Amino acid sequence: MTKDLVARPSGDLARAGRADLPAAVVARGDAGLRRFIEFFTVTIRNKNTRQAYAQAIKQFFDWCEHRGVHRLEQITPVVVAGYIERHKASTPTVKQHLAAIRMLFDWLVTGHVVPHNPATSVRGPKHVVKRGKTPVLTADEARQLIDSIDVSTLIGLRDRALIGVMVYSFARVSATTAMRVGDYYPEGKRWWFRLHEKGGKRHEVPAHHNAEAYLDPYLRAAGIGDGAKSPLFRTIDRQGRLTDRGMNRNDALRMIKRRAKAAELSSRVGCHTFRATGITAYLENGGTIEKAQVIAAHESPRTTKLYDRTSDEVTLDEIERIVI
Repeated sequence: MTKDLVARPSGDLARAGRADLPAAVVARGDAGLRRFIEFFTVTIRNKNTRQAYAQAIKQFFDWCEHRGVHRLEQITPVVVAGYIERHKASTPTVKQHLAAIRMLFDWLVTGHVVPHNPATSVRGPKHVVKRGKTPVLTADEARQLIDSIDVSTLIGLRDRALIGVMVYSFARVSATTAMRVGDYYPEGKRWWFRLHEKGGKRHEVPAHHNAEAYLDPYLRAAGIGDGAKSPLFRTIDRQGRLTDRGMNRNDALRMIKRRAKAAELSSRVGCHTFRATGITAYLENGGTIEKAQVIAAHESPRTTKLYDRTSDEVTLDEIERIVI
């Protein structure tokens, strides 16, 4: 259904394939179909969010159709509440599905396809998170991983540089892999990273001297320093040669899993580990949540706090005071 629309948002209704769209939307005719398609192709710019919402909407309409709800006007607050109540996924996933349904019907209401939004009054499950689940490396473990990389090869130089950027700039993996050569640039006496974050936001961060020490040898060995608009982190072919294709988040994840295993670290280490590790190391060395929030480009300090594991050791020390 919506997966095809996400892949080719410029397609017209005929090529969209009505048979793959929700029956309740098809029943509204071309006006309803067009508004439905526009929701995914016009209102959501982030590709990952678009795909997640597309999957959420598909599951919701499949659930409705299996229960005999085949028209939009049949979708009432009770129907939406029933879907949310019976959803088997984790609480964050259920909340995301409810958000997708609300946004879709808001779009349909403003487009005069339906008179009201049936999801507005439906409450999602409570979900309070005070500590993030992302695995964090200690400073020694992070150094162990970086030092375990063989930098006598181009792929080793690339992998060390990519990990270095994520650790020392708190960058998301998608922002790191999306970097162009020109996004590592000099300003005054310092080098900077230009990161393209979620929502199309551009974020500049000074380059840590260690990150510079990792990136410079990679750029020299790769010979790509003059291609400002070309991908900074590129894939490697079977012959060990750099390609013109930029890495994506899945390429980075496979690399990180491979490097973590070679360094005998936890199999839970992933892309987000380095963002959390960098923030934790920063806070352990006297940094503040407020400044960490700015570097990480978080909207709220509460999000940054989820990455703060500096209290873990203190908590354990206090627990050990229970002497029986």
